[in-house]
Amino acid sequence: MARHTELERKYDADADFVLPDLEVRVGAPATHTLQARYFDTEDLRLAARGITLRRRQGGDDAGWHLKLPAGKNTKREIRLPLAESAQDVPAELVTLVTAHTRGRPLIPVAEVETRRVERPLLDEDGRVLAKLADDTVHAHPFGRNGGEVRLMAWREIEIEAVTASDDFLAAVGDHLLDAGAREAAARSKLARTLETVPATARPPATGTAGDVLVTYLGKHFAKMLAYDPLVRLADHDDDSVHKMRVAARRMRSLLRTHRRLIEPARAAGLETELKWLADALGEVRDLEVLRARFERRLAQLPDTDQEPSWLAGMAAEELRARDRLREALSTPRYLALLDSVDAFLAAPPLLDRRAGRAARPETAKAVAKAWRKMLRRHAHAAGLPAGPARDAALHRTRKAAKRARYTAEAAAPALGSPAKKLLRRAERLQELLGAHHDGVVAAERLGELARRPGTPAIEAFALGRLSEREERDRERPLRDLPAAVKKAAKRKPLRRLGAS
Repeated sequence: MARHTELERKYDADADFVLPDLEVRVGAPATHTLQARYFDTEDLRLAARGITLRRRQGGDDAGWHLKLPAGKNTKREIRLPLAESAQDVPAELVTLVTAHTRGRPLIPVAEVETRRVERPLLDEDGRVLAKLADDTVHAHPFGRNGGEVRLMAWREIEIEAVTASDDFLAAVGDHLLDAGAREAAARSKLARTLETVPATARPPATGTAGDVLVTYLGKHFAKMLAYDPLVRLADHDDDSVHKMRVAARRMRSLLRTHRRLIEPARAAGLETELKWLADALGEVRDLEVLRARFERRLAQLPDTDQEPSWLAGMAAEELRARDRLREALSTPRYLALLDSVDAFLAAPPLLDRRAGRAARPETAKAVAKAWRKMLRRHAHAAGLPAGPARDAALHRTRKAAKRARYTAEAAAPALGSPAKKLLRRAERLQELLGAHHDGVVAAERLGELARRPGTPAIEAFALGRLSEREERDRERPLRDLPAAVKKAAKRKPLRRLGAS
């Protein structure tokens, strides 16, 4: 399974459009005929998320292509070779889009034939910077539910980076626009072929407290779905597990801090399932963080060129955890969770009396409540002597700071700069307490490893040295904590929210 990131820009052009001088060296053209069959569910769930799945013949990249959105003008592409006479979508690609299809069959939805004239764009030394594809497209969307079958034709020009930056693509695109080309009306050939793509994204709404909650949940549910295939693909730390976990945690935090707006049973059930998912992701993420931390620590010690057996054991443990995570993402429980979120967003189970109130002051009350809980937890922790009880109390403070941060973050579009100021202050507390907690967890893990039967003496010695550093360094973030708490305790931002 090959993977790469695709950076490109697209333009529409009339049939008589003439390529202008692009002010860059242009290589000899090559002509290809490309035939692609696109697959999706009956209700176009992949297209709704900007995902394309196709079987393409012709050209120098024939095969199965799965394209996932990865930012402006950018897509992640996963490729598999064509199998002999195989027409069904390969099982590996079916698995990668499970979060979107949820068991629904993938069927052909369109065929597109492209006559492509491709020209390399070169630097002064003849190296390829980008490829310019001048495409004449004939598309055939398949009629669904007895719909009319249409034939379509158009011309478009793509500039795809090989080694070039997006700025280079934009500069070439400016020459095309000046010559009469237009920004592409659709993000892909499939989107243009289908003409209408179901809209799943809820437009931002901030008028009521319920709007704030539902908008934030929808935003981070979309992120969670976007990271799902990357988590399934990952065999090392590429940040996808972390980002999917953060999305789930943000959703869970908002359900908790806005519980008074939601039907209790629905809120509790969804929160429980999001915790289960976050815990499954957390097993991998915690191992990623610890292993990377220990690798950095070992690099600072003399005579540690050889990887110790316990660190290799952690790497193997992480791979097993990734396998368990992939299994969890293929369970009916996970798919039921996704369906539950979809149902929640489609018909939010809100209590009208509170959720229908204006975001100010109802949402401001949720921010203030989370804020006061964070400060109370810190006050309790600060009164304890150093030791395990204080460490546990500081960890609870960190979790409260995280909830306060996410609540303020959700409120920011409606409540403006006071909420933004609060979220930055909560984020600072979270960072300091997180650094301390990471040290606590690391020291505990090192102690466990050192006590394992059969640990070689030389490795036990190194583990002891690492543990000493963790014990010492974990207190450093706490030196900055009083100043951060003092700043967080200032009441002016809360008063400006209208919460106190």
